[in-house]
Amino acid sequence: MPSRLRRFHHSGQSHFITFTCFHRYRYFISPAAFDLFLLCLEALRRRFRMCIYGYVIMPEHVHLLVNEPETQTLAEALHFLKLSFSKRVRATRQHLEAGPFWQKRYYDRNIRNAQEFTEKLRYLHRNPVKRGMVNHPGEWKWSSFRHYAYREIGPVEIESEWTARDRETRKRGAPPRIFLTPG
Repeated sequence: MPSRLRRFHHSGQSHFITFTCFHRYRYFISPAAFDLFLLCLEALRRRFRMCIYGYVIMPEHVHLLVNEPETQTLAEALHFLKLSFSKRVRATRQHLEAGPFWQKRYYDRNIRNAQEFTEKLRYLHRNPVKRGMVNHPGEWKWSSFRHYAYREIGPVEIESEWTARDRETRKRGAPPRIFLTPG
């Protein structure tokens, strides 16, 4: 474990987060487990009042693009996410291993500018294609790509220009615009 690992929190910057399943085992083995993680991610967003800009769930790891929580640390928020998911997945018997679900640590990179933000968002959306799991990012159900490409509303509220615009529309009392998604 690196002894000089430094995290730069309370910087006001976005963060690119990666965490893995224990020993990089492919613990996400069923659609129900992927869907359950999305419910836990939305619970994190609400509880910690965070913005989720992007995500992808892979069979053995997760990438997130998020802001910092308003009152607590990013480490506390991620601890909540990982713990709430692992407890719920065990309760639903979607994960039958007796050991830990997650590696203890996580990778965190501060996003310093718009170009880096775009690069990380594209990276996480392209991950299922790069791994040969799908031919196009829109085919992978467990990422935020469909929000950006088709304005699809999923189980996790994604903070984007559309989300902000819809929030302002609701404040003014006008109904939000509805977009149909292909397929």
